[in-house]
Amino acid sequence: MMHPIDTLKTRVQSQAVLTGTQAQKNILQMLQIVWRADGLGGFYRGITPGVTGSLATGATYFGVIESTKKWLEEVNPKLGGHWSHFIAGAVGDTLGSFVYVPCEVMKQRMQVQGIRKSWNSTVMKGNVSQKSGIQMYGYYTGMFQAGHSIWKEQGLKGLYAGYWSTLARDVPFAGLMVTFYEALKDLTEHGRQKFIPDADLHISSSFEGLLLGGLAGGFSAYLTTPLDVIKTRMQVQGSTMRYNGWLDAFRRIWADEGLNGMFKGSVPRIMWYVPASALTFMAVEFLRSHFNEKLDANVHEVSSLSIDTSSKIRKAA
Repeated sequence: MMHPIDTLKTRVQSQAVLTGTQAQKNILQMLQIVWRADGLGGFYRGITPGVTGSLATGATYFGVIESTKKWLEEVNPKLGGHWSHFIAGAVGDTLGSFVYVPCEVMKQRMQVQGIRKSWNSTVMKGNVSQKSGIQMYGYYTGMFQAGHSIWKEQGLKGLYAGYWSTLARDVPFAGLMVTFYEALKDLTEHGRQKFIPDADLHISSSFEGLLLGGLAGGFSAYLTTPLDVIKTRMQVQGSTMRYNGWLDAFRRIWADEGLNGMFKGSVPRIMWYVPASALTFMAVEFLRSHFNEKLDANVHEVSSLSIDTSSKIRKAA
């Protein structure tokens, strides 16, 4: 459901690579352009690698985050609290990037291509992004064909295009999101104890995760938008090499487009991450509370068994 928003974000952010920095379109104008040129199918280009990358990353991220937090707090208690949350989020995202980045490269290139007719007309225009005598990459018909084509033309370097810019975006994002979420939870608990002392009032942890997770995701998404712009352009450019690395991209975007260029696509990025983060943290809180309930039940069962056994031993004696 959210993929069309991500497609609009990618198209808005990558305009400078495809058509130059002049007369760039906003999100509403881009919405009209994609609809008129590509129809509904244009909004869903790249959905298969997008879903594949997200599932792989999500499984790795939340599988690692809890164990990393626990390990950090045991090894060095000084890293407890928000520092352990930040580091755990960063570690989880770094591990997930090995699968996520190739999927993201395929997804974003398919998103900017639209349908075949649109991409062919784009290539024939001789865009500013192209070096003399070098065409942009060919049209991708699907995820596996895209991966094979990128591997054949650019090798591993092509599949991991923008890897460091992806980490430069995702590590701070993941760390900030978990830190903001835990801080909002602490703030909520403080406010509940201070202003709502009624012990009978119970707020579902899943609902709390939904609300606070959405806020944390939105804050983090906005703050890391400049890094997302750099990463998108690095991955979309292919062999045309408008930017020679993410630091060069940062310098040139700032020089040519200023603050406005750095925050291109911030609105659709926030629109994507608020519900995604909300649902993710809601699921995490549900699983966490469910696991704790089962653990408490098991502990109680073991305790009861222990007490019952002890009493039988005393009677036998």
